[in-house]
Amino acid sequence: MTANGKMKLLVKFIESLSKFGAYLSALTLIVMVSFILFEIVLRTVFDSSTFIMDEMVGYGVAAATFLALPHALGEGAIIRVELLLGHVSVRYRKCLEIFSCLVGLGVVWVLISFVWLRVARAWARNSVSSSIAEVPMWIPEGVILTGLCLLFLQLVALILRQFIAGPDPDAKTS
Repeated sequence: MTANGKMKLLVKFIESLSKFGAYLSALTLIVMVSFILFEIVLRTVFDSSTFIMDEMVGYGVAAATFLALPHALGEGAIIRVELLLGHVSVRYRKCLEIFSCLVGLGVVWVLISFVWLRVARAWARNSVSSSIAEVPMWIPEGVILTGLCLLFLQLVALILRQFIAGPDPDAKTS
């Protein structure tokens, strides 16, 4: 297998991981909506509550956001400023894309390092939330860490795509 074929295979694997993250994100949204509906029924019909809906929905929003972000980036669904990229040649566009991905990798690596420390500390100290649910804090923080790691891989895949892709016939030539 050629180096180009191996890169394509790696990109495809990373994209499938990102898509799995997006599926988990969608499942999280379904669970959150179901939990909110359950809470509404409890409050209106039975005059009761779980007392943990706010916390769980907060964790769900964080999970859905961080798990869906890599797939959104890979699909080009994130807002980008095309003002500069639309006016440069294909070669410079690729250089700018690679540069922005490298900067993104640096930022995401710093975030991964920080969140990893938080997860490790929460695990070592058996930290739990201050609510009645007493959720082990390494769980929601671990989901955020997973999303950040997927985002890191997606940025690597975007860089690899720049080397795999041939010339764009619609773009300016240098």
